[in-house]
Amino acid sequence: MDRKIRDFIKGRYGIPDELYKFLFILYFALLIINIFIKSNILSIIELVIIIIMFYRMFSKKIYKRSDENQKFISLKKKILKPFNVIEKNVKDKDHIYRKCHKCKTILKLPLPNDRGFKKAKCPHCGKKRRVFTLRKLKVEINKENNKRFTQL
Repeated sequence: MDRKIRDFIKGRYGIPDELYKFLFILYFALLIINIFIKSNILSIIELVIIIIMFYRMFSKKIYKRSDENQKFISLKKKILKPFNVIEKNVKDKDHIYRKCHKCKTILKLPLPNDRGFKKAKCPHCGKKRRVFTLRKLKVEINKENNKRFTQL
């Protein structure tokens, strides 16, 4: 029996791609929402998502499923592109990231010593931009070693 299952799965697309993960998360979210709302429309949508997931998983047309996944990834990048600056600002504590309005280049600016408006010049187009910052750099002096520590 185990061999028959392996032979059946051999040559199939499988599950490890971004579109499958997205569909699974969407299904799970709709399932949880449907527990509280109890809607027939959500149940039908869940069923359609499950059918699509199984169809993609057991499909022998590997190249078509791969193309679908690549299209989904490119669409996902287009949708999430405006949030990249926010993500960089959260991760990097030493710099501020802002977008140039003229050429759409992401500017990496050093963290200023005080809050407020600062001016920055884009290296690509030369346009000057006013940057408002909320973060303030705190400088503390360690009395034991006389070293400066910077914290946010």
